[in-house]
Amino acid sequence: MLDGGFSMKIYEDKCIGCENCIPYCAMNAISMVDGVAKIDQEECVECGVCLRVERCPVDAIYENEESNQWPRSVRKVFSDATAKHENTGVRGRGTEEVKTNDVTARFKRGFIGLALEFGRPGVGTKLKDVEVITEALAKEGVEFEPKNPLTFLFSDAHTGKIREDVREEKVLSAIVEFVIPEEKIEKIFPLIQEAADKTQTVFSWGLVARFDDEGNLPIVDKLEKMGYKVPRNMKINVGLGRPLREE
Repeated sequence: MLDGGFSMKIYEDKCIGCENCIPYCAMNAISMVDGVAKIDQEECVECGVCLRVERCPVDAIYENEESNQWPRSVRKVFSDATAKHENTGVRGRGTEEVKTNDVTARFKRGFIGLALEFGRPGVGTKLKDVEVITEALAKEGVEFEPKNPLTFLFSDAHTGKIREDVREEKVLSAIVEFVIPEEKIEKIFPLIQEAADKTQTVFSWGLVARFDDEGNLPIVDKLEKMGYKVPRNMKINVGLGRPLREE
């Protein structure tokens, strides 16, 4: 049996070497060693998929929650979609979906919301890579979404500095969320791109904007003039929550 301060474990004396678990690891952290499945704890992000799919015929995979202590416990919050963050009460690595904007009015006209995602299955990200961009954004006065799980890991949200004890932790993905005035995109977007090129992971971004009264999205034209290709497979809120929305 594997010991140590890790949550996902394998009973080596139970494992029959069937390899059923290997395809389900999102980080390719499970491999066969001398006929027995082993978990690479450096690569494991504690997502728990290998356990939840119930593909092990002898129940050799198990989760020891008592050993999943800080700072390693951070991995589960950002990697396991079923895990609820103790500060936000939300499951997953971000906030409530932006499609609730008609009710919450988080993104008002004249402003855009940005969600910068680091990492993906098979790659993941260390939190120190996220810090590269959060520090750059903080220098431009960006205020980060207070209810995002990542915000609780800042040693100082005004500097975008991640706590020293979690910088080396690896997670499946992490999302940075914030709102800026539309007129700041000419300065913020190139800054984000420059910082992203310095990271050691994959990076993507999502933008949230409001239609004008004529049903147009002026921000799209502005982005395309800046050289950004805007995909047309966007989410559109039909406005069912309009009676509760603030302008």
